[in-house]
Amino acid sequence: MTSPTVPAPATTSTGALLPLVALPQGELLTVNEKDIPLVRDALGPGVHFKPLRVDIENGEWVVLATFAPGARIPLHYHTGVVDSWTISGCWYYEEYRDQPQTAGSYLFEPGASVHTLTCPESNTEDTTVLFRISGANVNFTDDGAFHSILDAALVAHLTRTLSEERDLGPVAYITGGTAAVAGMDAL
Repeated sequence: MTSPTVPAPATTSTGALLPLVALPQGELLTVNEKDIPLVRDALGPGVHFKPLRVDIENGEWVVLATFAPGARIPLHYHTGVVDSWTISGCWYYEEYRDQPQTAGSYLFEPGASVHTLTCPESNTEDTTVLFRISGANVNFTDDGAFHSILDAALVAHLTRTLSEERDLGPVAYITGGTAAVAGMDAL
């Protein structure tokens, strides 16, 4: 049996060793949203997204969402926290109509938040929002019945299947780690 390969110690630009806690990273994990196709109507009419990071193991997903005027995401419950930054346009939660999110708005949502996302029909442009979501959205119908769960695994599945169906080509995004037992390939 051979031992797993241990990466060489990471160093600073001057050659000094990094602290032991530093990740021995050989390259930056980066994507450019301009190189990622928009997956249109992926979550309903007028609800499009570009996946930037989808980590199934940690249940985290980062998407650049684009909403057409009048688009809506039904009532949903968050199992974890959400960070959102509105880049363009306007949207609000039906339950908080007096607090619209506009370009430049940052919104933090604690776990267990419940709301219905709406883009006004009067918007003159698409609304673009960067979302970082931990956990899942538990989605409900307008009458409050359970509808579905949207999580990192489903975002990865939708990205793969819809990009294949729509001939969008490969979609590059950052993923999470890979669960494995170190050295198993050497047995």
